[in-house]
Amino acid sequence: MKILVLNAGSSSLRFQLIESNGWKRLFKGHIDGIGLKTCRLRGDIERKIRVNSHHEALCVAIYALHKSGLEQIDAIGHRVVHGGEKYHTPTLITPKILKDLAKLNELAPLHNPPNLEGLKACLKLLPKIPNIAVFDTGFHATLPEHAYLYGLPYKLYLQHGIRKFGFHGTSHAYVSEQAIQWLKANKKTHKNLITCHIGNGVSITAVRNGKSVDTSMGFTPLEGAMMGTRSGDFDPALIPFLAKKLKKSASDIESMANHDSGLLGLSNLSSDMRPLWNILQKPGHRKYKTVKRTYDLYVYRLAKQIASMSVALDSLDALIFTAGIGENAWYLRQDVCAQLSHLGIKLNTKKNRATCEGIEGPIHATKSPAILVIKTNEELKIAKETEKTIK
Repeated sequence: MKILVLNAGSSSLRFQLIESNGWKRLFKGHIDGIGLKTCRLRGDIERKIRVNSHHEALCVAIYALHKSGLEQIDAIGHRVVHGGEKYHTPTLITPKILKDLAKLNELAPLHNPPNLEGLKACLKLLPKIPNIAVFDTGFHATLPEHAYLYGLPYKLYLQHGIRKFGFHGTSHAYVSEQAIQWLKANKKTHKNLITCHIGNGVSITAVRNGKSVDTSMGFTPLEGAMMGTRSGDFDPALIPFLAKKLKKSASDIESMANHDSGLLGLSNLSSDMRPLWNILQKPGHRKYKTVKRTYDLYVYRLAKQIASMSVALDSLDALIFTAGIGENAWYLRQDVCAQLSHLGIKLNTKKNRATCEGIEGPIHATKSPAILVIKTNEELKIAKETEKTIK
């Protein structure tokens, strides 16, 4: 079976064609800048293009596949960020379900609308091919009540569904499965894991017996650890305080917390860890103190979130790092783990330095819980879930 995996963003469309026989990736592409003059097709074929909608972007993607001799598509798997309380498992899309999902747009206004645009484009352009939605929130459907409820009036949950949903579920599911396989193969216990998805967005998940039992992101992806442009946790009383002081609306403050905070807001330089780390190698740099403060805060808050997840577990068998920063920033792993020594965490410095730039593997010292670097593959997970649902 040949499965087209789509991840539609507000102005982008990422796509891969994956063969289920051996789970080989046949094609990878990224259409970036939909509706903009800077729009390009990147990946296995690269060229400047001009598209104004996700429908047109899908046409370009299909043309690129055909040009590469890959005309067969048996199913389409879609990343959909928010499934609410109703949609947990991979779901075959019908017009009725599409309408249901549109009602959830207010829960993930930055992510769900473009996800659904990708779905609509496929239903119109490829109406005979089954479309499966795989939900980021799905893996966290196993959170117990004491983990997903907030300390707010219970009627807000009953009437408006105010609760923790969690995100990056496809990534957490994939790396926890890979970690369990590695632990079993090495005859180690594999009941209690903490998975750390550390990219521009950051989320930490406690996994017990393969199921999510707590996670750092909440009702929206703003909750939890500090991120590239997101603040993470802060006192909610700051919203009316800042609205009054800055003469801004609550939505303005929310936008600031989502887009102008985190690494970017504190450093006033970049949301990308790499240029910040480069400055930290130059103590004489005029921005060194600012970047050092930003980095130290990021590391502390990340370690604090990881430690908090241990409360949901009986013990800790493995700590997993994944996503762009988690997979590549050896220095961040080193500094985070140094603050987790009370959990028995101890790195093998040599292995940690060697494990980056796409190299996976164990990086723990003797007598430490396993510490693993695992390259996430959300597209492969979506493809596997799509095949399973079709069958």
